[in-house]
Amino acid sequence: MRAALDAARQAAKRGEVPVGAVIVRDGAIIATGGNRSRADADPTAHAEIVAIRQAAAFIGCDRLIDCDLWVTLEPCAMCAGAIAHARLRRLYYGAADPKGGAVEHGPRFFEQPTCHHRPEIFPAIGEGEAAALLREFFARRR
Repeated sequence: MRAALDAARQAAKRGEVPVGAVIVRDGAIIATGGNRSRADADPTAHAEIVAIRQAAAFIGCDRLIDCDLWVTLEPCAMCAGAIAHARLRRLYYGAADPKGGAVEHGPRFFEQPTCHHRPEIFPAIGEGEAAALLREFFARRR
C-alpha cells in the first residue's frame, strides 16, 4: 500500500485527485498508476485503469489472474468492472468511498449475480493515510 500511497501523492502534485494503485505479481510490483483523468483528458484514466493497462501490457495478456491490486480508494463501478474483466485475484483498498465507491457502497458490484469474477477483497488497508490525502487535497481546492 505504501507504493500506492506514493502514486496518490504524485497524482496530487499533478493536480489530480490523489488516488494511487499498484499491481503485484509474485511479490513484485509490475504496474503503478495514479489518477490521470485531467492530464490525459480521459475520464477513464483512474489509477486502477492506468495500472491495469500497464500490467496487461507488461504481461502481454488481458487476464491478470495471478495478480493483486492495491488501491488507495474504494473502486468506482467502472474500475470494479475492469477488475472483474481483468480477473484480478485480490483487491486491497484503503479509504472507503460512500459517495462513489462500488465495492462496499453504491451498487456493491462484486455482489451482483451478473458479476462474472469476484476477487478476494481486503478493505481499510492504510485507510487513515489514504483518507487524509483526499481530505487535504480537497481542503486546498476550496
